[in-house]
Amino acid sequence: MGKNKREIGFIAGLLVAIIIWNLKLDGLSQEGQKCLALSLMTVVFWATKVAHPGYISGIYLVLLIIFKVAPAESVFVLWTMDTMYLVLGAYLIASAVKSSGLGERIAYSFLIKFVSSWKSIIVSIFGLTFILSLLIPHPWPRAFIIMTVIAVVIQSANLSKGDAAKLGLTVFASSVPVSMIFLTGDSTINILAVKFSGVELSWLGWFYNMGIPAIAASILTCILILVLFKPEGEFKINKDEIKAKLTALGTMKGKEIRTLVWIIIAITLWMTDSLHGFALGWVTLAVAMSMSLPIVGNILTPKDWGQVPLQVLLFLTAAISIGKIGGITGMNAWIASVVLPSSVPSNPFIFALLVAVIGICLHMVLGSVIAVMGVAIPALLAFTTASSMSPLVPALLVYSSIALHYVFPFHHLNMLVGLGEDNGMYTDKDVIKLGIPLTAVVFIIVILEIAWWNITGLL
Repeated sequence: MGKNKREIGFIAGLLVAIIIWNLKLDGLSQEGQKCLALSLMTVVFWATKVAHPGYISGIYLVLLIIFKVAPAESVFVLWTMDTMYLVLGAYLIASAVKSSGLGERIAYSFLIKFVSSWKSIIVSIFGLTFILSLLIPHPWPRAFIIMTVIAVVIQSANLSKGDAAKLGLTVFASSVPVSMIFLTGDSTINILAVKFSGVELSWLGWFYNMGIPAIAASILTCILILVLFKPEGEFKINKDEIKAKLTALGTMKGKEIRTLVWIIIAITLWMTDSLHGFALGWVTLAVAMSMSLPIVGNILTPKDWGQVPLQVLLFLTAAISIGKIGGITGMNAWIASVVLPSSVPSNPFIFALLVAVIGICLHMVLGSVIAVMGVAIPALLAFTTASSMSPLVPALLVYSSIALHYVFPFHHLNMLVGLGEDNGMYTDKDVIKLGIPLTAVVFIIVILEIAWWNITGLL
């Protein structure tokens, strides 16, 4: 079956679409039924990796227009929103931090000061990920910069292949919960979660409501790694080798200084968005574009546009369209009425556990954080419409349940991109070993969120 997975998925997706398209579904409009058929087909295609998600997303978007499910301006609405340009700008800023050498310099300096034992290197990876999450608004470039530095640690400590894989796993696993702390920690799924809710949330507003739960998730993940992945032998690091790498970078160059200045400007504008009123996307794009200017910039060059993945932008557009078009056609409300209980549980802790179970179950099957958000958040928003609950509550609960959850590498792109000897050096088995007990952390965090939101006033 493994060899024919794509073909089986392709046929299964088409069959799902044809069956749903021709069923008589009471209470669902014709456009809603078309949307349901095409959306489920797309989700099956994504889950079974029929083709690259960008291609599948493009097909879905075009079919929505061809079959007159919704007009093009609704299907491609994301391209008129600042969210798209936040993602675009984030990739360019990440490229600037990496190419300037600033990220590598910070990482070496941090390790020299704080690393002395196995426990300290694990904790330091989380700490370094936290620091760089303020500078680089995307988890993948952060992880690969840190991995470059950790490779030096592995060499200087003469670690075994098994211990090296444990450190590699820590680099990419730390990016999952730490990316949840700041709104710009993951400029893709964090922003999407807020957009799905339909509620404006500032950078500080996100940190106020999500910071403590995400920090708790980071600490629990770190503890799990320390408990589950003990070193095979004695850990003794040669700091002279790391110092040599830092010395080789030389004094801080003009390009690094200009990059740092622009990053400080970006962070300041992100943190004060509730004061100046400029959307994060426009701020991020403006900073990124300014990095190309003479005198004040000279950081980004034409080749840096190659760091902006068009396929990811199409994927985001499709994920947003599932929710938006589902709302317009009545698909979301219909799914909520069929799948979910007749009423919202009065106890918010029970509601949080219900959302976590739904999110994890969908994620286990669909395997995509964005795809599950695109299906689950709109349905739960429709489910809670009659209640006094802020739309942010179900949106952030779904987000937390799936953004923190994975069992296999394909469940989370942060883990998938680090898989293999050429990247994080860890295997599927390592991910599963961490992922299974990590599921319990998901339930702990959603309960903590309900308690915390009672303090912040979100509930």
